[in-house]
Amino acid sequence: MHKTVDIKLGADILEVNKELAARNKRRFNDANVKVFDFLGAIGSGKTLIIEGLIELLKAKGQRPGVIAGDVSGNDDYLRFMAHDIPVANINTNKDCHLDAHLIDHTLEDFDLSSIDVLFIENVGNLVCPADFPLGTDKRIVIISVTEGDDMVRKHPVIFGLSDILVINKIDLAKVVEVDIKVIEADAKKVAPHTKLLKTDAKHKVGLDELLKEMET
Repeated sequence: MHKTVDIKLGADILEVNKELAARNKRRFNDANVKVFDFLGAIGSGKTLIIEGLIELLKAKGQRPGVIAGDVSGNDDYLRFMAHDIPVANINTNKDCHLDAHLIDHTLEDFDLSSIDVLFIENVGNLVCPADFPLGTDKRIVIISVTEGDDMVRKHPVIFGLSDILVINKIDLAKVVEVDIKVIEADAKKVAPHTKLLKTDAKHKVGLDELLKEMET
């Protein structure tokens, strides 16, 4: 009986999140804001990639904003603030992911009319966020070559649910002895319909291509 109750409770939580995500999506659409959920492990380069995209958008006359999600702290929030754009910070405390309710609550004090594009940087994790859509237009998963060439096959669910997979820090592949072709082959098996891109965010390589794919 206990197991049955736990399963039902889990299903209810996911269903409520799904409904809230749909509400978030309607709110974004009504405000004419494009929204992107960035997922990836700690150290994959999510923050640096978003920072690069922010500057590309500003150069095009568009107005970006960010919701930064972390278990605790405001390090990424402060980095985004330095770009002189609207930013909100979410600390999940013990939770290993953002959910649609947290986004809904944050939007109460976030002026969507002041932006054209919203980046949501999820908590650094490749497992928990998979089951909790936020109502965004696309989910973008970042992995770094420094995490090894087996990351995709170790985390098939999140890659299968992503719209874009970014292999970052490609400039370090030879240094860490990682074969990018292995990652690409795994991605084609696990997520054949997911767009695969490669970046070196530190040197701003591949960010234009990423932004172009996000806008399609």
